[in-house]
Amino acid sequence: MSPRVPVERTRTKHLVVTADDFGLTHEVNAAVELAHTDGILSAASLMVAGDAAADAVTRARRLPRLGVGLHLVLVDGRPVLPPERIPALVEADGRFPRDPLRAGVRLFCRRGARAQAAAEIRAQLDAFRATGLALDHLNTHHHFHLHPTVQRLLLELAREQRLPPLRLPVEPPGFAWRAGPTEMLRRWLAWSFHSLRTRGLRHRLRAAGVACTDACFGIWDSGCMDRARLAAAIAALPEGVSEIYCHPATRRSTDQPARDQPAAELAALLDPTIRDQLARLGVRPVRFADVGVT
Repeated sequence: MSPRVPVERTRTKHLVVTADDFGLTHEVNAAVELAHTDGILSAASLMVAGDAAADAVTRARRLPRLGVGLHLVLVDGRPVLPPERIPALVEADGRFPRDPLRAGVRLFCRRGARAQAAAEIRAQLDAFRATGLALDHLNTHHHFHLHPTVQRLLLELAREQRLPPLRLPVEPPGFAWRAGPTEMLRRWLAWSFHSLRTRGLRHRLRAAGVACTDACFGIWDSGCMDRARLAAAIAALPEGVSEIYCHPATRRSTDQPARDQPAAELAALLDPTIRDQLARLGVRPVRFADVGVT
């Protein structure tokens, strides 16, 4: 395990470039490894019950500078626990609902759902730790930790054990407003929605000893962080610690929305002009462990 080397955050720009869905497919895993070794990717979030999770762990073990975190899945994926132990959370096929709204309603309405969600969260954390990898960060599939019940469960868990930095998924408002005339209104509405859901969350996280970044980019452009969008996010980096997250893959899977461009995201992470842009700004992609997010 690489040592934690905190760096000074004051009046300095630090950037974590994260790939979500590590372990979902071999195409995602291959893109993560390539984007880290030949591009600017500095972190990846592991789906411990993903179909290619074992392959992801094998790759991560030969990439000691890659910050690997847990991509907690409570929607649109498979659980770690046997489905019969969490019947309030899963569909008849034993998987979580694909629709976040449907999954959220289950958490509110079904008897035993809260206790079952707590057990599944612990099981996924245990499964990650069983890999032997250092836990660099924590986030959730479809930002499901914005669900009030999941929020409370994570805050309660943080009082029992140290949790790594958690993604706060809201972009700086100026970035949304400067998006351009064709998308400005929709971006602003998305920003407003996420701002309402994250209001007070930063304070509650820090009170529980859970760190988070100063800014996050990639929310509106999730699935299509191509070179132009990545360059725009880098140009908008504020002082402090920011995260840009993406979903690269060597090719798009058949069940992905047509809007998603995983190969274009991979190309952007490998683009030498992006690396040159970071160099001009004096920004080097780092892991959460390198920055000592507080």
